[in-house]
Amino acid sequence: MTLTRRKFSVCALALTCLTSIIPAAYAQDKVTLRMSTPASDTDQRSIALAEVFGPAVAEFATYQPHYNASLIAQGSELESIATGDLEMSIASAQELATFFPEFSIFTAGYVHQSAEHQVAVFNDAVMDPFKKKVEDELGVKLLAVMYLGKRHVNLRFPRSELDVKTPADLNGVNLRMPGSDAWQFLGRALGANPTPMAFTEVYTALQTGSVDGQDNPLPTVVDAKFYEVTKQIALTQHLVDLNYIAFSKAVWDGLSPEQQATVEEAAVNAAESARQAQLTKEEELGTFLKEQGLELYEPDLAAFREHVQAEYLASDLAASWPEGVLERINELGQ
Repeated sequence: MTLTRRKFSVCALALTCLTSIIPAAYAQDKVTLRMSTPASDTDQRSIALAEVFGPAVAEFATYQPHYNASLIAQGSELESIATGDLEMSIASAQELATFFPEFSIFTAGYVHQSAEHQVAVFNDAVMDPFKKKVEDELGVKLLAVMYLGKRHVNLRFPRSELDVKTPADLNGVNLRMPGSDAWQFLGRALGANPTPMAFTEVYTALQTGSVDGQDNPLPTVVDAKFYEVTKQIALTQHLVDLNYIAFSKAVWDGLSPEQQATVEEAAVNAAESARQAQLTKEEELGTFLKEQGLELYEPDLAAFREHVQAEYLASDLAASWPEGVLERINELGQ
């Protein structure tokens, strides 16, 4: 099915379910809010929603999380909300871009600059047309933005051999990146020679020199023990990843204004709780990695941002980006 046909098929189902879901949802005293996520119950996002969001809405709703994609298959959550088979999910910009190509701007390198910048963008008027389109055409309301973490360049060379200051310093560096076209493009935009490789092969490839480095957030560097076979991390922050708390518009419209305000506030507070926990974890892991002998340092981020954004704007990947949106996002980061 083509993207357009899929989009309109889901939109039609969303409109059909708009009138049918509300009576079912309110047949009992409390609304059941089923959350389906591929994350585990120990994920910072899961913990925050269970400990902050659930109790905050308990007076009128029962929060019912389903972890590890045990209720809805990963990648199908938004369609399930649209068809009335699910009330909540944690959606990525990549998922939304399969319905609305303009969302690809939020998946590009150096668009978001920090966790705080993500919030500023989400709350700015620049985001309103994006939110409205998702509500009107998919039946999904985006309540808050959740911070996933920053991706950095992790290399097997000591800094004395390779000091990464600008994209030019990554010229000729074989950098393992995920295999999709979008990831490979980002690797080239960073100035490196991107090498597609299964994640399970990366440790050995770094150990043997088959690749010179890899890009991932600090928790992955620690969990996969890449620090055992690398010498430095250039804190390039080339992707500040995010999720959105997605909520059924049909259920939302059936709530009272007071209940709507409570749901939105609960989502924002849960997102903030998870954000602070993730930021603290990143700081602690940075200290741990330094203790393991790795050099962590920040390159010229302005040079990287300018170069990477120019690469995107010159490519077909930016064709769907609304005019002026990138400029406004950049202003919010200043």
